[in-house]
Amino acid sequence: MTLDDLKDYLDSDANEHGLDSVATHGFLTATVVGKPLPNWLSLLFEGEEKTLNADIKKAVIDWRDALLEALKSEEGIELPLEIDDELDEMDFSPESELTAWSIGFVDAMYGDDNVDWFSDDELAEDVAMLTLPMMVFSGIDTIDVDGDDTEDEELAAIRADEDAMAQMANNIEGNLSELFLLFNTDD
Repeated sequence: MTLDDLKDYLDSDANEHGLDSVATHGFLTATVVGKPLPNWLSLLFEGEEKTLNADIKKAVIDWRDALLEALKSEEGIELPLEIDDELDEMDFSPESELTAWSIGFVDAMYGDDNVDWFSDDELAEDVAMLTLPMMVFSGIDTIDVDGDDTEDEELAAIRADEDAMAQMANNIEGNLSELFLLFNTDD
């Protein structure tokens, strides 16, 4: 199965338990840049990975391996996002690919209660700063209270500032490399 075939599957109705292809990319990215997530495949498919075709599992594992190899070879990870060429702008709306990618990333980041990216006091502040764009774009802080969406005031202020949002979006790829180095080197 090619990567394009896998993406077609992930974006189809046949994918009953997984994320779409863009969110899956975010999820897989978090599993390679952050702390080890031993049960990542199960989390990605909501515990239903045993029902997947072997070709699909292999293609997902191969995709994750390719992302890891890109980091190890210092190429970095490129986000799978489309920019409106006419406007030369990125979409920051809740329906955007950036939001989907960030939701996938944050899903993996918090997917297992036993894997805490912030457990090392020496790294916690760096991790918070490097993952802030993903948190902002994912909208994870928005809570439905009696039908009203309530969000963190500081993050709401960031979301209201188009320049800050653009700067954060532009920093994500570099932040991914920094996260990888934080969690995967001794220095």
